[in-house]
Amino acid sequence: MSRPVPNPGILDIAPYTPGKSPVPEPGRKVFKLSANETPFGPSPKAIEAFKHVADHLEDYPEGTSRVLREAIGRSFGLDPNRIICGAGSDEILNLLAHTYLSQGDEAISTTHGFLVYPIATMAVGAKNVVAAETNLTADVDAILKAVTPRTKLVWLANPNNPTGTYLPFDEVKRLRAGLPSHVLLVLDAAYSDYVSRNDYEMGIELVATTDNTVVTHTFSKIHGLAALRVGWMFGPEHVIDAVNRIRGPFNVSTPAMYAAVAAIEDTAHQAMSKQFTETWRNWLSEEISKLGLKVTPGVANFILIHFPADKGKTADDADAFLTKRGLVLRGLKNYGLPHALRMTIGTEEANRLVAAALRDFMAGK
Repeated sequence: MSRPVPNPGILDIAPYTPGKSPVPEPGRKVFKLSANETPFGPSPKAIEAFKHVADHLEDYPEGTSRVLREAIGRSFGLDPNRIICGAGSDEILNLLAHTYLSQGDEAISTTHGFLVYPIATMAVGAKNVVAAETNLTADVDAILKAVTPRTKLVWLANPNNPTGTYLPFDEVKRLRAGLPSHVLLVLDAAYSDYVSRNDYEMGIELVATTDNTVVTHTFSKIHGLAALRVGWMFGPEHVIDAVNRIRGPFNVSTPAMYAAVAAIEDTAHQAMSKQFTETWRNWLSEEISKLGLKVTPGVANFILIHFPADKGKTADDADAFLTKRGLVLRGLKNYGLPHALRMTIGTEEANRLVAAALRDFMAGK
């Protein structure tokens, strides 16, 4: 009996596995620290804006996300006509792959890069080429060495998920200068709002001065709108025009659009979240390092904790131990990091509980 057959390569794709959600148990408080969600939720102004449009859910959204593009333009000093919005930045990444990759092409990502990159690449029949990292950080020379005549696109998360590391802007500019002009450089700046380093830039300047670079961003992290799925991209006019031709006409819902506008305009909420995250990221890194565990220095809203391979002290053992205490972190086997767990910076209570639990774990309690 015959049946529909997927395109070649589709069944070779490993499905994206999200961070596990906690299973509630009577009498036990649970903290989900596996998905890099903000512990503060969205701005109250965003919630109010979301509720305000509830009486008109029968109406289609404005098809170009104009009010949101204009709000993003005001916030970053950008031309709204060079912005495109999507159902999360994930949709935009997939749209870029469909626009610029096809059978036989190659796209480059790094060893521990975001898993959506190979999925988007392979979904259109292109080959995902992995460039080695150095100290869990993207390596410009390794990326340039991986370029072939078939390379059409380079994916770079900066800062990177799940490692939390980043490339200074001078290195990003060196990467762009070393790539062939026909290769599109995609700078994924999902976690840029948390970075305070003087040598970091999300890439807007590079987009403004080249014809072959784009920056993508999301409202799922510091803005706390993960459930609404809102993302955006700033790029050259010719890229925006091409991607708009295959974008769904109503891909951002009206409630999501207006909540995002209110969120991006609430700079006080963002500043509070950024400061809190930086304070507790530093505290957790220091406290966990005191236990003899290595923590990769990061700049996002999570930390990467490395565990020994010793029986009873592995990342799997730690994950099981923490989960029993209602502390759910992210295992990273699918990212090629079987001896590490990623921990989202949570509330003060959650952060202190994780530190205490890891102290007990390492002490064999």
